[in-house]
Amino acid sequence: MGAAAQVGGIKPDGRAAAARSNRQIARLKLLLFMVGLLPLARWVWLGVNNELTANPVEFLSRSSGTWTLVCLLVTLAITPLRRLTGNPALVRLRRMCGLYAFFYGSLHFLAWAGWDRGLDPRSMWDDVLQRPFITVGFSAFVLMAALAATSTQRAMRQLGRRWQQLHRAVYAIGLLAVLHFWWHKAGKQDFEQPIIYGSVLLFLLGWRVAAWWRRLRIQAAAGRIIQPPR
Repeated sequence: MGAAAQVGGIKPDGRAAAARSNRQIARLKLLLFMVGLLPLARWVWLGVNNELTANPVEFLSRSSGTWTLVCLLVTLAITPLRRLTGNPALVRLRRMCGLYAFFYGSLHFLAWAGWDRGLDPRSMWDDVLQRPFITVGFSAFVLMAALAATSTQRAMRQLGRRWQQLHRAVYAIGLLAVLHFWWHKAGKQDFEQPIIYGSVLLFLLGWRVAAWWRRLRIQAAAGRIIQPPR
């Protein structure tokens, strides 16, 4: 009876739990998709109602940059949240968060390239070379583009172990994005928001360092236990 009730070695209650988890993640994905579009919907609403402030270009450029950073931090928060909740399926939300970060990062890049530089490649390149905060922002965008281009299952299979190494660049992207934001605000001596976002980023990176250190200690302890006496 028990053997007949199992298919492929998976118990019925295990399959039911997996199905419930899949349904929950599907609902979360739908909710996350809609929430991720709210900033864009807000801009459209403000534009239709002529409420994009006295300087719409600056407003949209700043807002798209801020939402890029928010989406980056949410992406980095998925792994700690997965560990804290004990729900490994949450990792399936990370790709969408990362793609939203790239989406708003692309809008931020286009705002700079189109409105500030007039889509002039020479002017854009000179700006990248001459202004450090543009240099780090552009570097972050290039790295985000590389991660977005390799975010598919096919890319994961083709790159193998190199895929994980490449996607660790998200940590560098976060640091570059905060530095870009910091330098942008430095001209106005307004550091409140960069400090908040930087603190969140440092917490998320610190959590990873602490988790990595714990794993090393556990592995070292296990190695001492199983190592034969000399």
